[in-house]
Amino acid sequence: MVMGELIQETELLVIGGGPGGYSAAFRAADLGLDVTLVDPGGRPGGACLFRGCIPSKTFLYLSELIYDAGRAKSMGITFEKPKIDLEQLRTWKEKVIDNLSAGLMTLSNRRDIQMIKGRAEFETSSSVRIHDSDVRHIKFRHAILSTGSYATPFPGTDLKKGGRVMNSTGALELADIPQSLLILGGGYVGLELGSVYAALGSRVHLVERGDRLLPGVDADLVKPLFKRLEEIFESIELNTTISTLKEDESKVTVEYEEEKEKTQQAFDRVLIAIGRKPKVEGLGLENTKLKMDSHGFVTVDEQQRTGDERIFAVGDVVGGVMLAHKAIREGKVAAEVIAGEPSAFDARAIPAVVYTDPQIAWCGLTEEQARKQNRSVSVQRFPWKFSGRAMTMDATEGLTKMIVDPESGRILGIGITGRDTEGLISEGVLAIEMAALAQDVALSIHPHPTLSETEGEAAEIFLGSATHVLPKKKS
Repeated sequence: MVMGELIQETELLVIGGGPGGYSAAFRAADLGLDVTLVDPGGRPGGACLFRGCIPSKTFLYLSELIYDAGRAKSMGITFEKPKIDLEQLRTWKEKVIDNLSAGLMTLSNRRDIQMIKGRAEFETSSSVRIHDSDVRHIKFRHAILSTGSYATPFPGTDLKKGGRVMNSTGALELADIPQSLLILGGGYVGLELGSVYAALGSRVHLVERGDRLLPGVDADLVKPLFKRLEEIFESIELNTTISTLKEDESKVTVEYEEEKEKTQQAFDRVLIAIGRKPKVEGLGLENTKLKMDSHGFVTVDEQQRTGDERIFAVGDVVGGVMLAHKAIREGKVAAEVIAGEPSAFDARAIPAVVYTDPQIAWCGLTEEQARKQNRSVSVQRFPWKFSGRAMTMDATEGLTKMIVDPESGRILGIGITGRDTEGLISEGVLAIEMAALAQDVALSIHPHPTLSETEGEAAEIFLGSATHVLPKKKS
C-alpha cells in the first residue's frame, strides 16, 4: 500500500453487481451487516440488466408482436408491414434499463449499502485493491465474489467496437439491421437473437457444429421450435465447423466446413454465440485460497463457501446452470450463511426458459437425463392440439410433458414448448420442490380454457383419467 491511499473497512464486500451480487448485498443488509458493493459500472444490475437478459427480452417482446401481427391474417385481421424505427427501439430498450436500474439504486441506497465504482483485485484473503476509484483499498471480514461470465470469443477473432463481428453485447446495441447475419452457435443466445433479427428483416443463417440445436434439451421439445426457425431463418446448418472469419469494412468472409467440404460465403455481420466463460482474470485469486475446477470456475460447497474461509462465490463464476435466478438464490444463501443463518443451496428444480417463438421451458429431470442414468420413468405427453386455449391462439404446435416416477407417482421433471411457457413452468418447479405426486397436480383444478390445463392433463394421462386424450389401451 502507498502512504496516503484511502483505506476502508467493511463487514461484507460484494464484488460484482449482477443479480447474484446485488441480491447478496440486499439480503446481507437486511440481516444487519455493513455492506460494500464494488462494480465497474457503479450501479447494481450487471450484465443481466445492462447487456443481457433485460435488453434481449425487450427486443424479443417486440419481435413477438411482429410475428403475432403476421399470424393474425389467417384469423381475419390484416396489419400493414411493420415500419422499424431503430432509434426508437434503442430508446425504448434504454428506458426499460434505466427504470430498472434506478429502482435497484433506490433499494440499495435505502439499505445503506455503499456502492463503489471500480474494479476489485484481491491482495490477501482479507483485503482488496480497488482500481479506477478514489477508494484504493478495502479490508473485509467476508467477501462474496460475483463477477459473472463473458461471451466465449471465436479463436483468432478480435472484437472491436462497431465491428461487423459481434458477441451478444454488440448484437443488443442494434447498430443496424444487416441484410445478412450469420450466427455461430445453436444455443439459446443464438436462437433468441436470431429470432429478433429475423423479425426485424435480416436474412439469418445459423451454423452449429453439433448435430442438433439446444443440446441438453429434450428433442421433442426442440422439434416445434426447429420447424419454426426453418421458416424464419434463411438456413440452419448442423454438423458444420467454421474455419476462419475475415472482416473488412463492408463484410465478413466466412470459411466453413460441412462433411469435409469447404465453403466460403460473405455476410454483413456475424454473431458469435458459442458459450460463456467465468470472469476471473485480473481478480488476484492467486493471492487467496480459492480453488478452481478444470474449466476455470470457482469451486464452492452447498453454502457457497470457497476454499478460502473468508470468501464466498455465487453466480456464473461458480459454473453449473448459468442463469440469473440461480445466481439470485446463491447470493441469498451466501449472505444468510455469513450472517449466521441456517441456509444452503438445495434447489431440486432450476427452471430454464428459451424465449423464442415458440418458447421452451423445463425443470427437474429431463427425459434424456433419465435415459443416460438408466432410470425408469413414465413420460406423459399432452399435445397442445387438444387444448382449446392453444387452438384459439393458433399455438397447437405446443407440447407439455411430465416425467414421473412410475412406482411412487412423484413428479421428477416438467418440459413445455409453446406460447408463454415462461409462466407455465413455475407450477412444475413448485410441484418438484414440494415432492408432489402426479395425482396432486391432476386433482388441482386448472382454469378453463388456459394453457395451464395442459399440465393438469399431462398428470391425468399418467393416472389414466385424461379428458381430452383417449386412455391407453390396457394390454
